[in-house]
Amino acid sequence: MKSQKAYFHLPGLFEFYELYSLFIPLFFEHREYFYDFCEIGSIYGAPGDCLWGGGRVGYGENSPDDVLRLMAKYGISARLTFSNSLLRPHHLCDARCNALCKAFEDKNNGIILSSDLLLSYIKEKYPDFYLVSSTTKVITDFTELTNELDREDFSFVVPDFRLNKSFKQLEGLSQKQKDKVEFLCNECCYFGCNTRKACYENVSRIALGEEPVDFACSSPNSDEGYVFSKAMENPGFIGIDDIKNVYLPMGFSHFKLEGRSLGSALVLEFLLHYMTKPQYQLHVREKIYLNHSLDLF
Repeated sequence: MKSQKAYFHLPGLFEFYELYSLFIPLFFEHREYFYDFCEIGSIYGAPGDCLWGGGRVGYGENSPDDVLRLMAKYGISARLTFSNSLLRPHHLCDARCNALCKAFEDKNNGIILSSDLLLSYIKEKYPDFYLVSSTTKVITDFTELTNELDREDFSFVVPDFRLNKSFKQLEGLSQKQKDKVEFLCNECCYFGCNTRKACYENVSRIALGEEPVDFACSSPNSDEGYVFSKAMENPGFIGIDDIKNVYLPMGFSHFKLEGRSLGSALVLEFLLHYMTKPQYQLHVREKIYLNHSLDLF
């Protein structure tokens, strides 16, 4: 193997604080439950009232101070999801987002962004953050991905999930480029979707308090919402066996899990699938929520 570790970038920094306040201590205190090659690379998210927010609408309400303490205690990178692609100069003075930047600024913490306007602002005002190029850019052309990887501004680049299986081209990347690729593993969106960027832009408009633009989602059965079993059938899906047997041997080590707008129970299923040894998955469930008196209905 060229890389021995898989670093997972997990959803819900603010959205799932309660889940992570249980899961993170468990991960460090019972490493026997989890794959030896798995590490927590970062946890990303944003409070629900952030103008700079984008990607998926966040509903995080937990205190930034509580979040910071938890991340600092275990040395985990916190990433602010500021991937709004429609920002204009007057948005940069937003007090809420600037306060979050001041609180979280640290060389161990990052910002996920889509706007070059915001990139320039962050580099000038908060230079200690590392920067991540957001999947909301919908980079589906491999030459465009290569150009993005070569930008010195970014420590990581999250390509569109439809490039996940472009193995011949991925293999041809330099190791420096491979080290910056962060694959979006568990996307449920229709592989043939041609409105993905418009969908993200609508989320950006909502974050800015603007009216969303009507557009027709081309995804079959989109009314079902996110279904993990459906995501596993997606041609771009990357499961734990793929990571072990394909991506790590190729020299890739960074993997992003989506799920900020989902429920914590489903996010826990992601943590079980990707990080937890099968024989210990019940142990983790018992530590997190299962007990002898729990009723489902």
